[in-house]
Amino acid sequence: MRDYVAELRALVGSRPLILPGTSVVAVDERDRLLLLRRRDTGGWGLPGGLMEPGESFEDTGRRELWEETGLRAGELVLLDVFAGPEYFYRYPNGDQVHNVTAAYLARVSASDRLVLQETEACGAAFFAAREVPAGVIAPERPIVARYRRIAEGERPWPTWSSSTTACAARPR
Repeated sequence: MRDYVAELRALVGSRPLILPGTSVVAVDERDRLLLLRRRDTGGWGLPGGLMEPGESFEDTGRRELWEETGLRAGELVLLDVFAGPEYFYRYPNGDQVHNVTAAYLARVSASDRLVLQETEACGAAFFAAREVPAGVIAPERPIVARYRRIAEGERPWPTWSSSTTACAARPR
């Protein structure tokens, strides 16, 4: 199948598009966040990407996490849906998007081997909430900020089941 967004871009050029996608807030056993160094902008970002026709948000998250990192997610837990003017982004090539992003929490293992998709990422690292670098790309800053509020105790932290990667909200 030809790239859906490329087909749209051939029709509309770099004009703004509303594009649904998924970001995966992948955390390891020490609750550190996985960030990827993006090749296109040089900034840090979450694994994730745009939805393909016929996919669910969860399907998109699983596919993108696998394609970009070689990691598999168990159950995904919806963190929130992010949209609005602060999610507008202009890529270095001039393409403009209004992102509608479903962000999911997923447990991954830091000991699993990361296999980066070199066309999209040139590096990856796990960061504690207080060590998240300043260079997170604009549309993902609110998602990372939400993770930080959870990790720093300002919002309820999910408890992870010992038998699966599922999590449920823990009452405070």
